[in-house]
Formats: sequence, C-alpha cells, structure tokens
Amino acid sequence: MRIDIISAVPELLESPLSHSIVGRAIKKGLVDIRVHNLRKYGIGPRRNIDDYSYGGDAGMVMMVEPVYRMIEELKAERDYDEVIYLSPDGQILDQAVSNELSLKQNLILLCGHYKGIDHRIREHLVTREISVGDYVVSGGEIPAALLADSIVRLIPGALTDETSALSDSFQDGLLSPPVYTRPAEFNGWKVPDVLLSGNPKLIREWQDEQAIERTKALRPKLLDGQI
Repeated sequence: MRIDIISAVPELLESPLSHSIVGRAIKKGLVDIRVHNLRKYGIGPRRNIDDYSYGGDAGMVMMVEPVYRMIEELKAERDYDEVIYLSPDGQILDQAVSNELSLKQNLILLCGHYKGIDHRIREHLVTREISVGDYVVSGGEIPAALLADSIVRLIPGALTDETSALSDSFQDGLLSPPVYTRPAEFNGWKVPDVLLSGNPKLIREWQDEQAIERTKALRPKLLDGQI
C-alpha cells in the first residue's frame, strides 16, 4: 500500500509515522507513506499557500493552485483509489471505514489548515471526506496520522499476531471485553476466575457477555438493531 499525505506543516507527522506499529510496517515494506510539503508549490517568493477569504470572513484559506499542482504531480506517477480530505464535516471515521480503506492500494490524504481549503478543491479533486469527530482541531495532520494508523494496523503482517485486530473494539459492532495479565492478584484486586479456568468455551461466553454489557453501558447506540 502507498499513502501520500499532503500537508502545510509536515513536521507534525514525523513522529506518529516513525514509531510503533506504523513505523515497523514501513520498515517491513508493507506500506510506503510519503509526506509532501505543500509549500513546494507555494505562490511567490514566500511560497504562500493561503490567502484571504472572498466575502470578508475571518481566517485564511488554503489556495486551490498549490493543492491542484501537488495532486496532479502525484497522479502523474500512479492511479489513486481515493483522494481523502480530512474535514470536520466529512464522514465519521469508524472501524468499517478503516477496514474498507485497508484494502486499497494507493491513497492521498489531504490535510486542511487555517480556515480550510478553497471549496473548488473539494468539488473537483477530493473523492472522499473523512472526519475524526464532531470537533475542530488546528489542522488535518493529526487526523491524517490517526487515519493512517487505523488503516496500517489492518494490513497483514503489520501486527505480530494478525488475529489481534479481529478482536479489537468495533470489529463485531461491540466494544472489547476487559483484558487482564499477570499477576492474578494485585493489591487485593483479582482477575475473574473464569479467565483462569482454562476452559475456552466458558471464557468465550464470559467475553461475549462482557462485550455486550460494556457496549450497553458505554456505547448503547452500537446495539441498535442488534439485540
């Protein structure tokens, strides 16, 4: 898989993409992630990528020309399955979206900044818009890193135990059950006896019950239509 990220502040993406699961996946050659500085196509001697908004609204807007030229440069090298704009008003990112995108070959992630991007980019260049939640952050870099992480960990070989992702929260529409490790007792706090029983059937039943109970208590909307 190849993921190209277009950013006004590429330095924000250095650490999230260099460590842990994503960093290891890159080293293994499972994914190629490239971060591109939009100022490469900035306008004038100062490489400007933003300008005042038509209509007099407060805040600067990312200009259409630098984004267009960067995307055209990338498209000249390969075909892309999606050009994704990280936007507060896009489709909410969930596990189903990450699962779907993990099956793609080439993705462009476009990070907004300032007040946003010229709407013509969204109309003519972007194929999909994704939001990480109903709130606003300073730019699309952190959401892009979050999206990339959620995709890369699903690529076969990215996780040491490939079955681990199958039991993550949301994969079956439920939250994950509680998990425990050694010691079996600490400070008077005990691991549930069933997990020490060695009986796979009883353990699975307990985990299923806990997943439903936790979802009922914490994310009841996930259960709509399921029970």
